[in-house]
Amino acid sequence: MATGEIKELPKSWAMLGGDGPESYTQNSSYQKGVVDASMEMVDDGIMEKLDLKSLGFESTNDTFRIADFGCSVGPNTFFAVENIMKAVEHKHHAQFNNSPFSGFQVFFNDVTTNDFNTLFKALHSNEKYFSAGLPGTFFGRLLPRSTLHFAHSSYCLHWLSKVPKEVLDSESPAWNKGSIQCDGLKKEVTKAYSAQFQSDMSTFLEARAQEIVGGGLMVIIMGGLPYGVLMSQAGIGMYYDLLGSCLIDMAELGVISEEKLDSFNLPLYYSSSKEIEEIIKANGNFSIERMDSLSHNIWKTSRETKIKVSVTGGRAVFQGLLEDHFGSEVAEKTFENFETKLDENFSIIDGAAHEHIDHFILLKRNVN
Repeated sequence: MATGEIKELPKSWAMLGGDGPESYTQNSSYQKGVVDASMEMVDDGIMEKLDLKSLGFESTNDTFRIADFGCSVGPNTFFAVENIMKAVEHKHHAQFNNSPFSGFQVFFNDVTTNDFNTLFKALHSNEKYFSAGLPGTFFGRLLPRSTLHFAHSSYCLHWLSKVPKEVLDSESPAWNKGSIQCDGLKKEVTKAYSAQFQSDMSTFLEARAQEIVGGGLMVIIMGGLPYGVLMSQAGIGMYYDLLGSCLIDMAELGVISEEKLDSFNLPLYYSSSKEIEEIIKANGNFSIERMDSLSHNIWKTSRETKIKVSVTGGRAVFQGLLEDHFGSEVAEKTFENFETKLDENFSIIDGAAHEHIDHFILLKRNVN
């Protein structure tokens, strides 16, 4: 294992499993919208930047290998990989005059506590590709050298491998008392979160550089912020502050201790494209073929739909974190209060001067 690689993540990092009414499977429409918004960019990237001849597909019957890093429990991962396969087939037919294509193998990766049973139950029998589960953190090597022709990761890399220890230390200048997120208002906190993000992103890129063949592609989609905008100025930051206020209320009522509250921070960091670009260039293993932002249709829907997606989606993503730290009863009460507060304050969040952005990044593995 290379220096800096993470062996395992906390079990609570996994999304809410199963396929019930509160599950991630039923409440990931925002993430589905991100995948939908990226499809045309993925298609264009494959047509313009993927050279199947240089990868040896003209003279061999090699299988085209894809991995989705951070697949969760579906069904969004299936939409993403099936779109990739269609685009690769289209490129193959265009490049080799409709000659037969040898097929695909897809690796579905997520943390070991991910509900792979639900994932594979939803995977219909498909003769177009072979599938395999790939449990383990993507902040480290998961596959042999030069295994992959295409890597994909959607809405995962703004999650950190851990909360920076400084922000939980009452003796540190970066102690984040009074907030559960990196809101950008305290430079020491931002510096700690940024350093953790840079370390994690560098580790991810180094691992993928070993696994992707020269000339292979990688698409990364992740939450971020416009350059110069603080988290506290964006609607998403207000959303997390509102969630934190529900926990503060329970501390004031004595339901949870102040110490327990102060020891909880979200392992999330929303970066600017400038910061991401600097990390990729420092890594040196990939060329940046495209960096863009995605337009999400959720912002064009009704107030009621936005609130529903915000509440149920938040529960599906964060329930495990809250239950692990505070217990199931506190987590349940938190989300009940959060729904009420979100309804009361949604116009403020929806009318924020700034909004987060969803980065789209297309990378090409350098040929050594």
